[in-house]
Amino acid sequence: MTIKVKLSSAEDLREFMNLAWECEEDIGVHSPDGKIADAKSILGLIALDYSNPVLVVTEDKAFPSKLKKWEIKE
Repeated sequence: MTIKVKLSSAEDLREFMNLAWECEEDIGVHSPDGKIADAKSILGLIALDYSNPVLVVTEDKAFPSKLKKWEIKE
């Protein structure tokens, strides 16, 4: 499953990472410039550029529903 999200603040990033830690499945965050980070890694997450929406990829069927407040509808 993939979902496009816009994380705009450090608080958004912290909340997103905490939600990721609650999941047993892997969660990847793909930036528009081709970088990929583990959503459970603060170092990986802060290395990405959030000036544009990022793509969240996971096999966890419940996780995307937790991201509704940041979801970008296309």
